[in-house]
Amino acid sequence: MSDSLYLSLWYPNLRLATLAEKLASVLGEFAKNGGEPLVYSATVWPVSWQEAPVFQRVYGRVVQAAGAEGVVQLGAEPRVAVEDALELLHEDFAYEFQIGWSLWELEVVPVVATLRTTAGPSTAPLAKSASGSPQDDKSVSGLEPRWVRTRRMVRVTGFGPLFDEGVYEQEGHIRIDFGSDTPFLEEEAELDSIGARLMAENVRRLVDLTNAADKASGATARLLWSELGESLAQRLAVRLSKGN
Repeated sequence: MSDSLYLSLWYPNLRLATLAEKLASVLGEFAKNGGEPLVYSATVWPVSWQEAPVFQRVYGRVVQAAGAEGVVQLGAEPRVAVEDALELLHEDFAYEFQIGWSLWELEVVPVVATLRTTAGPSTAPLAKSASGSPQDDKSVSGLEPRWVRTRRMVRVTGFGPLFDEGVYEQEGHIRIDFGSDTPFLEEEAELDSIGARLMAENVRRLVDLTNAADKASGATARLLWSELGESLAQRLAVRLSKGN
C-alpha cells in the first residue's frame, strides 16, 4: 500500500522574520539534488487549511518552446518566490511552495510489435518504402512496465507559530511533502536487478536531498515520516528481501 512521505525540519528559537531565509535555503537545494531550480507556485494559507488562500501565484515550469530551439524558462527563483509570499507575514499563516523533483518511476507503456508481410506464391511482393526497402507494419501487442525518469511536484511549507493551532510542533517549522512513496518501494511490481538499482538511486536522491536541506537551512532536528506512521527504512528492507 502506498503512503505519503514527509520531511519535517525544526529550528531552535526560530523567529518568524527568519523563516524566509530558511525556506529559500531549502528550496535552493532541489536544483543540486535532482530537482528544478525554479519554483512553480506560491500559496499563502491563513489560520488553517480550511480557509481560502489569501495569496496565490503560479509562475509556471520549464516548457519546450514551440518552433524554437531550446526551452523557455518559466518559474521564479526561490528567493523571489519566498519574498513574494512572505510580504504577508503573520504568525498564523502557512507558506506553501511547489517545486519539481525527478525520480525513476514505473509506467505501463504499449509494446509495439513489428509485423513484416512476406510474399508467398500467391501473394503480391513486399511493399517498398520510398527508400526501396520493405515496409514493416507495426501494431500494439500488449502492455509492459518500464522505468522512466519522471518529474513530480513537491510541496515545501513553512508554518507560522500560530497556524492551525501550532501544527509546527508536530510537523516542523518547515515540512516537505514528497507525495507518494511508491518510487522508493514499488511494492506491486516484480523487482529485478535493474529495478532494484533504480529504486536504490531514488532512495539515495531522497537521502541526499534530506541531508542537504537540513545542512543548508541549519536545522537542529529532522524527521522523515509517513502519513500511516510506517518506517520507510523498515518497509524498504522488507521489499528488497522479497525481491532477492
